Amino acid sequence: MVMVCYYIHLLTPVGWVRFSIAKPSVLRAETNNPMASDLSSDRSVFRGVSSSSPIRRRDLVFIVNPRGANGRTGKEWKKLLPYLQSRLGSDCNICESLTSGPSHAIDITREAIREGADAVIAVGGDGTLHEVVNGFFWDGKPVANWNTEAVHSTALGLIPLGTGSDFARTLGWKNDPREAIDRIARGVRSQIDVGVISREGEGSHYFINVADIHLSAKAGYYASRYKKFGNLCYVIGALQAFIGHHNQDLRIKVNEGEWQTLSQVTALCVGNAKYFGGGMKITPIADPHSGSLEVVILQDFKWYDFILKLHKLYNGTHLSLNNVTSRNVYTIEVDEISGGGNIFIQSDGEHLGFLPRKLSILPGAIEMIC
Repeated sequence: MVMVCYYIHLLTPVGWVRFSIAKPSVLRAETNNPMASDLSSDRSVFRGVSSSSPIRRRDLVFIVNPRGANGRTGKEWKKLLPYLQSRLGSDCNICESLTSGPSHAIDITREAIREGADAVIAVGGDGTLHEVVNGFFWDGKPVANWNTEAVHSTALGLIPLGTGSDFARTLGWKNDPREAIDRIARGVRSQIDVGVISREGEGSHYFINVADIHLSAKAGYYASRYKKFGNLCYVIGALQAFIGHHNQDLRIKVNEGEWQTLSQVTALCVGNAKYFGGGMKITPIADPHSGSLEVVILQDFKWYDFILKLHKLYNGTHLSLNNVTSRNVYTIEVDEISGGGNIFIQSDGEHLGFLPRKLSILPGAIEMIC
């Protein structure tokens, strides 16, 4: 049997200490961690309680993608640590976990929730946030604390440091990590909706921002190859996606109703939030507190339409165009008509494969520190 280990770094009285979690409720200390000299603190270890205060300290797990934004995330995070320590050190046990590759943040999040963390904070861009959100679920259900008598649930937090912070834009947050730490210090929670994508015979996938189909999804697929160019990667991806692109007839079923045919669809976007692609306000009416998803459909767009109307897509005024429609839904099923099996779908910038898919809303599925 292969046992998976997850690693977290904890601020302790001797500085940073590395722990490996081999199974729930088992922590093994490795004190020869090279990060131990970076900072020192009077904080207790994970799940500990300060001896000087009867008040339970909050256990906060910070999940960091150190390679995000071409390594900028890791560098900015290291610079942020002294402020993090000064704002949260007296009240919280701070646990740091650096991701080592795709889906690692999902595994870390699940372990943290099962161990009873008060909050899991995504440090990075929308990609890291997307993985952390998926870590809140397992086998179609919310992940639960192993301690069934626990009186608190695990909240989601965000410190935007990556290439794109589109979800933070929806909430009106500045791209200011210190401001984000201040929010975490206050600890105010609000329930937010989560979108879920399903397909018969496959597991569910979750999104907090925008899921999209056809041209925009193909553009996102190519853009992921050019992350080193920052937000310019989205422009490069779009140009590459246009090569050989053809609008396609699709069929949709809204709120379990009858199937409808959509002609010459260029892109179909399903928003729990407003922005994607580095600041494009594609689903401008979407609200992650509304209990519904906004579906925006672009039909019969030519390559020059994107050039001429790009400003409208970015400022959210494209709903006034004749070949753009918008509606609020609780569920939407999308399938192709041609049967070619080549219509892309992605969520929060992650390529998920091809149609068909069903997208639904989970109202108030996660508590978020806001």
